[in-house]
Amino acid sequence: MTDDLIDRPTVHALLADGTTVRIRPVRPSDHDQLQGFYEEMSADSLRLRFFSASRRSAATAADRACAPTRPGYRALLAEADGRVIGLAEYDTAGEKDDAEVSIAVADGLHHRGVGTLLVEHLVSAAHAEGITTFTADALSENHEVLRLFADLGLRTSRRFEGPEVRCTVHLDQDDTYLSAVEARGRAADVASLLPLLRPDAVAVVGAGRTPGSVGRAILHHLHQGGFTRRLFAVNPRVTSVLGVPSHPSVAALPKTPDLVIVAVPAGAVPAVADECGRAGVRALVVVTAGLDRTQARSLLDACRTYGMRLVGPNCLGVANTDPELSLDATFAAEHPRPGTAGVAVQSGGVGIALLDGLSRLGIGVSSFVSLGDKFDVSGNDLLQWWESDGRTDLALLHLESFGNPRAFSRTARRVTRRIPVLTVDTGRTDAGRRAAASHTAAAATRTMTRGALFTQAGITATRSVGELLETAALLHSQPLPEGTRVAIVTNAGGAGVLAADACAEAGLALPPFTPAMVEELLGVLPDGAAIGNPVDATAAVSEQQLTACVDRLTRCTGIDAVVVALVPTAVAVATGDDLVRAVTAAPGRRAMPVLAVRLEQDRSIRLLPAADGGTIPSYAEPQAAARALARAADRAAWLARPAGVVPVLDDVETVRARTVVEEYLALTPDGGWLDPRACADLLACYCIPQIPWAWAETEDEAVLAAERLHGLDGRVVMKAQWPGLVHKSAQHAVHLDLRGDSQVRSAFRDLATRFDGLMTGVVLQPLAARGTELFAGVVQDEVFGPLVLFGLGGTATQVLADHAARLAPLTDRDVHELITSPRCAPLLLGANGSAPVDLEELEQLLQRLSRMASDLPQLAEVDFNPVLAAPGGVTVLDARVRLLPRRPQDPYLRRLR
Repeated sequence: MTDDLIDRPTVHALLADGTTVRIRPVRPSDHDQLQGFYEEMSADSLRLRFFSASRRSAATAADRACAPTRPGYRALLAEADGRVIGLAEYDTAGEKDDAEVSIAVADGLHHRGVGTLLVEHLVSAAHAEGITTFTADALSENHEVLRLFADLGLRTSRRFEGPEVRCTVHLDQDDTYLSAVEARGRAADVASLLPLLRPDAVAVVGAGRTPGSVGRAILHHLHQGGFTRRLFAVNPRVTSVLGVPSHPSVAALPKTPDLVIVAVPAGAVPAVADECGRAGVRALVVVTAGLDRTQARSLLDACRTYGMRLVGPNCLGVANTDPELSLDATFAAEHPRPGTAGVAVQSGGVGIALLDGLSRLGIGVSSFVSLGDKFDVSGNDLLQWWESDGRTDLALLHLESFGNPRAFSRTARRVTRRIPVLTVDTGRTDAGRRAAASHTAAAATRTMTRGALFTQAGITATRSVGELLETAALLHSQPLPEGTRVAIVTNAGGAGVLAADACAEAGLALPPFTPAMVEELLGVLPDGAAIGNPVDATAAVSEQQLTACVDRLTRCTGIDAVVVALVPTAVAVATGDDLVRAVTAAPGRRAMPVLAVRLEQDRSIRLLPAADGGTIPSYAEPQAAARALARAADRAAWLARPAGVVPVLDDVETVRARTVVEEYLALTPDGGWLDPRACADLLACYCIPQIPWAWAETEDEAVLAAERLHGLDGRVVMKAQWPGLVHKSAQHAVHLDLRGDSQVRSAFRDLATRFDGLMTGVVLQPLAARGTELFAGVVQDEVFGPLVLFGLGGTATQVLADHAARLAPLTDRDVHELITSPRCAPLLLGANGSAPVDLEELEQLLQRLSRMASDLPQLAEVDFNPVLAAPGGVTVLDARVRLLPRRPQDPYLRRLR
């Protein structure tokens, strides 16, 4: 195997206290530094590491780590402030799947997570090489190392041998381990954001005397917004800006700021960043736009070298409305209103729109971060901050790109169980299909990929900023509905019809009322009221009557939400804000959402005071109310479902599968489509059921193969084959229902003649029995990872486009949703009296496909079409696999972007 670890670039990651550490492979030139690292250790530390206090151990250890590369040995070091602070090694010593591991951390730096972080990176490297077990010997008094192994989240056992302990660590990267890594990463992430979002001192570099400059505007916001901590300006030409003390440089400040806002021309940004790093600044917000590649690289290098978190460049700024801080380091027109919504955006314009909308609604924000070009701090970081800040109950995101979607998805799945996470789904029109691609690749649009991410993570995706605010208003003010059953009450029949249409179009149900409920409603409404659903209470309805009606509906067990649609009339006063407040007055009503629709309303959405002290959303359009309610119902359904687990497949041969891939890529370095033999071998590694087949390169071989296969009533199928052939039916490269030698020979001659110079042979298969034709496949997205698609197959795949998608690895819940989401699902479950297909086998197929995609990053495309599903089983009739030379990437490994 390629020496993957040695070739990996240097990465940076966060320690438990939020500081940055550099992790890289050991190089021969590190010898003297490593020897010094060991020589600086105390005698007790040397004894715990080497079982003796001899100083000769330092030179021996440095010699071993810096020796020429050898198979099965890996060494990683951690650096901070230009010095080695930790080293971790493993050595297989010729063993196939077992390696001995050792860790050393500099004195004075224990309990900061250095050793744990290094071991996590070693585990990732070992896993990629097929190593399944780490062993380590330690003195029984070495409690820190023993605790490190015990707390990793991996299955560990110990065997005591006198004063020593032999630890065995099984490298199963299951959900328990990933959750432990995630918890450590979350704590480190939050700690690293403290200087950014809760700074004790802030400086603005680039705040001048010229009105209208960005730096001056940010300084004004900080000063006038009541920032409660120390505030400085950095400007060598003046001693004060807007009443804020100014100093000639960051180094000249009387107190080192935690956070520096950089608002200088692009060419000056790298130098300012370097100066900040040297001074000990912990976080930068760079609002400057237009950095070229060299300037951008220098900025990020400075942040990584000195351990500064970075927001931007090209951003609007950051804010934290906590009254104890009142940090408004933005150049938005108005100060953000304090509240409970966390907001992270890439677009400054979208950020201003959200800040304004949330302020108008009265929701306000807890913290706001404009990510800009997103060099470092990301949406993933902010989700973890909001999860733990104690102030945020609603998260709003506008992300144009995802740095690590799989890590983001895992974080979001956890966070959305606690608070709603909403986003604007941008880039929906980029849905072009790839020319000459497989059916799977053609179906896997970016829209579908993002949709899969949002669906699996429980994120509420909207189509615009307006819809985002409409939904946020409902989720902020009302309980979630238990289902999709809606009752509509109106004082004008036409408004009720509009609301009913909007609800139906949004996928909500309007159930009829029971006779008992009809009687109750007639008893509280004026004469002439029509008790259907919608309920037309007539223009003469009074405030008390409408309140009583809504009270009865909220007590009805067959209703999950109530929409009150009102229009102004001269007949009764039951149309104003007082009425909206009154409809929530019933003290004994069930907890369910109540929404108002007021067609005359001047704003698309308002939050009005409710009788219970809360608020009630009022919409100007029934479509807006219905959309928001449908999304709330989707969230309730997502929360009610079990989280799902990735099934364990014990019969998978991952090592053999990797060998098949490596052997193909060794012969075809640029990648390509597997031939039928290699494709069948790969599928067999994952026990994916395939129809029997035979390969033939001559007419006589084809006849013999057909005789051996014994198809249905002796009938066989013949498919031409040549490198790169994907759409056989479109090329008319398939002959069906062949019987007897003469038809087999005739079909072979036809294919050989028409595809002379291309065809390398034919595949013969028995004619399959009847069943439902499906398709399943994978596309390896370079950003999002493997996407599994499923839907109606055969020649209708692209015409009907009836498919669903989920990102791998698939949980059992994901597999269930894949099968039930397409419109063809009733065919699988037994429509029109037919027997259902073998759903257990179908689930197994998708789980194995997901596992194959997760194991093999070289898997660029997999196309199973058709997959024949019947009551008696599931079989792949045609399979195509394309490989590309790609390195394994561990999406869950802790590292900064």
